[in-house]
Amino acid sequence: MRAVERRLDRLSALAEARHGEHERLLGQLAEVRDFLVLAPKARDTLEELSTALFGKVLDQVEANLTHAIREVLGQDRVVSTCREIKNNRLHIDFQIQNRGNEKEIEDILTGQGGSVCNILSVGLRLIALSQLPEEHHRPFLVLDEQDCWLKPALIPKFMQLINEIAQRLGLQLLVISHHPLDLFAEAADRIFELRPDRESGAAVKRVK
Repeated sequence: MRAVERRLDRLSALAEARHGEHERLLGQLAEVRDFLVLAPKARDTLEELSTALFGKVLDQVEANLTHAIREVLGQDRVVSTCREIKNNRLHIDFQIQNRGNEKEIEDILTGQGGSVCNILSVGLRLIALSQLPEEHHRPFLVLDEQDCWLKPALIPKFMQLINEIAQRLGLQLLVISHHPLDLFAEAADRIFELRPDRESGAAVKRVK
């Protein structure tokens, strides 16, 4: 009889523990269900906030790049961005529009014989570098033949513009180019020319 009573006590204690565990799991299940209900709304809200936050930044980027395109090319073009959320990430595509014809879209890689790509590439690098914390990154940028597709007549405007932007942002630029040196004279603080040398292979001479 006592063995039966002890077994009953053990089973009662086990049943009470299992009941408590069941109640705890039901509580967790309810929390998960509540989260699943709120998750889409929270995701949509975060996407809206991200789009709004980056939208302000992109609006400024568009304005700056549009100014650069007009200054260098002397054409009434507008830089715009297509923005969309994919896999919880903001995706951005840049495009060039003719202000007189909004339906006329230029490919930034081939527009104006590659000149557009040159200008936007430099502009985006300057903007990106200006946003980095100074304590972790040096304000120094190397532009290697970033004027390669520009016509010689456009080089002075291009170099003067990036020089003004670099000074405004407190950045130091090292520009490498194959264009004639006189095209840089007004925009560069120092100019060095790399010349072939029969003995050493190459010689660097400061010309300004």
